Amino acid sequence: MTTVDLPLPQRAAPAEPDSTTHISQCTLCEAHCGIHVTVTDGRVSRIAGNPSDVFSKGYICPKATAMGALHDDPDRLRTPMRRVGDRFEPVGWDEAFREIGRRLRTVRDRHGSHALGMYLGNPAAHSSGAGYGLLLRMALRTPNFFTASSIDQMPHEYAAWQVFGSNFLMPVTDIDRCHRLVVIGANPAVSNGSLSIMPGAKRRIKAIRERGGTVVVIDPRRTETARLADQHVSVRPGGDLFLLLGMLHVLVTENLCDTAALARIASGWTELTALVDGATPEAMAPRAGVTAEQIRALARDHAAAESAAIYARIGICHQETGTLVSWLVMVINTVTGNLDRPGGTMFATPIIDVPGLAKRLPIKHGTYTDRSGRHRSFRSELPAVVMADEMLSDGPGRIRAMVTYAGNPVSSIPQKGRLDAAMAQLDFYVAVDMYVTETSRHADFILPPVSPLEREDVNLLTTVYSVRNNVRYQHRTFEPPAGAMEDWEILTRLALELAPAPLRRMPATLRTMLMKAVDPMRTAALVLATGPYGRLRRGRKAITLRALRDSPGGIDLGPLQPRLREVIATADGLVQLAPAAFVADAAARLAAAAEDSGAGRLQLIGRRNLRSNNSWLHNAPTMTGGNNRCTVLMHPEDAAARGLVQGALVRIASDVGSIEIPVDISDEMRPGTVAVPHGWGHRNTGWQHANTLPGANVNELHDPTRVDTYTGTAAVNNTWVTVSPAS
Repeated sequence: MTTVDLPLPQRAAPAEPDSTTHISQCTLCEAHCGIHVTVTDGRVSRIAGNPSDVFSKGYICPKATAMGALHDDPDRLRTPMRRVGDRFEPVGWDEAFREIGRRLRTVRDRHGSHALGMYLGNPAAHSSGAGYGLLLRMALRTPNFFTASSIDQMPHEYAAWQVFGSNFLMPVTDIDRCHRLVVIGANPAVSNGSLSIMPGAKRRIKAIRERGGTVVVIDPRRTETARLADQHVSVRPGGDLFLLLGMLHVLVTENLCDTAALARIASGWTELTALVDGATPEAMAPRAGVTAEQIRALARDHAAAESAAIYARIGICHQETGTLVSWLVMVINTVTGNLDRPGGTMFATPIIDVPGLAKRLPIKHGTYTDRSGRHRSFRSELPAVVMADEMLSDGPGRIRAMVTYAGNPVSSIPQKGRLDAAMAQLDFYVAVDMYVTETSRHADFILPPVSPLEREDVNLLTTVYSVRNNVRYQHRTFEPPAGAMEDWEILTRLALELAPAPLRRMPATLRTMLMKAVDPMRTAALVLATGPYGRLRRGRKAITLRALRDSPGGIDLGPLQPRLREVIATADGLVQLAPAAFVADAAARLAAAAEDSGAGRLQLIGRRNLRSNNSWLHNAPTMTGGNNRCTVLMHPEDAAARGLVQGALVRIASDVGSIEIPVDISDEMRPGTVAVPHGWGHRNTGWQHANTLPGANVNELHDPTRVDTYTGTAAVNNTWVTVSPAS
């Protein structure tokens, strides 16, 4: 038999994947952890921590890994959208800007600048876009300006203004040299710090204990941070004020303060001691929900530590006493000698030296009010809880047109469901947003900025509150598509549309030149040159934008340095221990009877999840897999008393609303207290995946009239609820 060898078909060798790794940053929270983004065949294939990053040192949390999903999300808007009836259609940028400008100017011409409003939300403040948002606010010329700060941090700012003379002088926790860390109403193991920005917070907390220090967490829930601590003190929600007053009583009566040193830097000692005279641990313990022995030990240990810091955050802001608690935290850190001290609380020296400029940045309170007269402006803005009323209440000054930049206020603000209706009846509304959200679905135009991975930036704001001085560069992973616009470009174009006619009508070539002149990179270069680390301010070698861009993980600028005398912005140059309004308010609360909860009611607080950042990541399947995280966390004793079992659907009702979600029974909760996370309950949005998730919006339970006394920040931790089986 004759055989013939036939050639086998030749298969092409599989092509090697085209992979490149880029240096960037995760911009989903303040920490801005450095990341390595690997792109394979045009798509993100891996995100890992950047070990060369001088601040995060290779750490990332699960949220950072979602940056690729965010970039590739098919629901993310990539072109301007214009409402046509009950749907959106693409529109060109120039056409959109022309019509937006015309309609905003028409509202202003007919009804005055009060008829315009603006909301600036998160994560706008996590990029240089925040500064351009303020530029747009100035172009709008309206007093009706609102930000997410009045939802989560304004009590800290108000207290700092009263104590140190400026809202920018919120002391930073020097955690890397601290020997005793006391955490109140914060969960940095999940958040990585806020206003004391500490990427890799778990590692930093563990390091305190490894060097022989102590960590204490004061919280109604045994949080992820509490699990890392030496001690968990389960305070009653709203009891922080009385716990801190009791601690101050011990510090004063047991002579645990260096009064001679205090006399050199502070005023108000006499008024402070008079206030706490009757605030004995025995008197404060029942109202704080802790024992008198715990209060004494907290005070004595804080005074005895080699260095110590109390770090308080969003949990204390969400109380009617938020500003008072923030004030007392600053006072205790001061009277124990831990202000402006390594290992205590200090002021950063950032690349744009906001603390150093605080004396030149006057802050006013009460320049104007909302139309009800109840809420006074602070730092030229009104609290976000009044937005619905300002849109719905007839009369002069009613908001008729709105601009929102990021954020999702319909979902994130307690407003009895009225803000949804208010946004729907506006004469005109434009949203600068990447998605169709519960808020932006009401817009006439949605202008989407590029993805965070398509942006280069030097964030100036986050360095003001970092626990170590540093500056880092956010590199682009992808070049923006042709015709796409960054946040700052959109906001600047909107501002130009509201400018006087000669600026609006400038030739396109001149407008392009103007836009280049205000580019964030030019701004960053100027800041570097003129700030504390630039050639115009020091004889040392300057930090240039080129040097920063070429660094593999930013530039370390060293630990925080004592600088109280340099930055203090009070009229007499002294720390104000006893602002008269605070002392009078605290005294009145000491004299008043404790609030009656009502039979069978529980106190509701919030909780944070490592894979969730408000509502931002709920459209990423990798961030929302597994068990339903929108549950009510409840102590076993409270569940048993109501006949509830694990996973049962329950109805939670308050004085203003109700929701239904499953119960999650856990002894990590303090009896009498329940916790529900925020940011859930997506409905009728462009988030196709998020719309399918179970959950409900906890803000339907909160009364917008319950607010922090001084700032109007929603007091969502002052909400009383009943929990019962769902019908």
